Amino acid sequence: MKSRTVYALLGLVALVLVAAMGLRIVQSQRAQKATSAAPKQEVVLEVPANEVLTAQRQELRSAVDISGTVRAVRSALVKAKVASEVRNIAVREGESVRAGQLLVQQDTSEFDWRVRQADQQAQAARAQLDIAQRALANNKALVSQGFISATALESSASSQAAAQATLQANVAAAELARKALADASLTAPISGIVSQRLVQPGERVSVDTRILEIVDLSALEIEAALTPGEVARLQVGQRARITVDGLPGETGARVARINPSAQAGSRTVPVYLALDRNPALRHGLFAKGRVELERVTRLALPASAVRLDRAEPYVLLLDGTRVRSQRIGTGPAAVAADGSDWIEIQQGLTEGARVLAGTVGAVADNTAWKPAAATSSAPVAAPAAAASR
Repeated sequence: MKSRTVYALLGLVALVLVAAMGLRIVQSQRAQKATSAAPKQEVVLEVPANEVLTAQRQELRSAVDISGTVRAVRSALVKAKVASEVRNIAVREGESVRAGQLLVQQDTSEFDWRVRQADQQAQAARAQLDIAQRALANNKALVSQGFISATALESSASSQAAAQATLQANVAAAELARKALADASLTAPISGIVSQRLVQPGERVSVDTRILEIVDLSALEIEAALTPGEVARLQVGQRARITVDGLPGETGARVARINPSAQAGSRTVPVYLALDRNPALRHGLFAKGRVELERVTRLALPASAVRLDRAEPYVLLLDGTRVRSQRIGTGPAAVAADGSDWIEIQQGLTEGARVLAGTVGAVADNTAWKPAAATSSAPVAAPAAAASR
């Protein structure tokens, strides 16, 4: 009897457990159905005010970007004019020189002897000419007296002419020897500063060997290579603002010359800009800047708002509460009065349209958005349910 009671109690407990498990399964299924039936919360992009840019009419300064190397308008290479050993170089890099100053002295031993040799040959030729002239004078007297024939007189005249020519040739050779002697002393062709010293005393140099380079920093320019389309917008006299690597601030410049020919390989056209006086500028520095063209008022956006990672430029337009990708037509890049970069908008936007700045990353089309709280500094995502409360 007792065992039957125990078995009954165990059976009752088992039934209770089974019923409890069934109830939990039913409740879990109901919860899953309720969850799947509830709408999903949409992610909303919170955008700070400084990340929203407005298309507006802006005074733009059309400009052409340039870059090139600063170089001296006047520079000169001091080259050897004769082949000999370099005895002395009077200057080093960074030293100032004046036009006509003696800079390099080459060995003149060989040229001294050549001058002596040429002078002596000229003296010998002069003596021969004196003999020929006296013989001609004597023969003229003898012909008048009938002692010699006219043919002998003509022979004497020819000898005198040959002696005269020989003397002239030897005098010219002596002058050439003196010129070679003078060419062994090299002077500065222009006033300026020595930028390179390419030879040391004791070296033997050949004709046209470069020894020194001199640059005149009083007039500097930039040579920039531009496309034919850019050159067509330039005129001599237009002003430019230039920044030079390593130097603070900007330097003024103006278009001084435009080359009439394009380069054979690149098909670019060299343009030369004269730099304003600046004692910090040096020959060989890299510079870049803009040549200012006309000023016009156009519908424009900051250049950072225009996205170029697709085949056509586009912006992320804030259309109501949604972010929408909008293709646009753009004009040339330009500069605002404050120096910031702007791009003219020719189609796709109207004045007052708001777009996301380029600092905001990629955003899916039709994403919901809302203005961020004043304390927010970067775009953040918030649930739509929270935004609606």
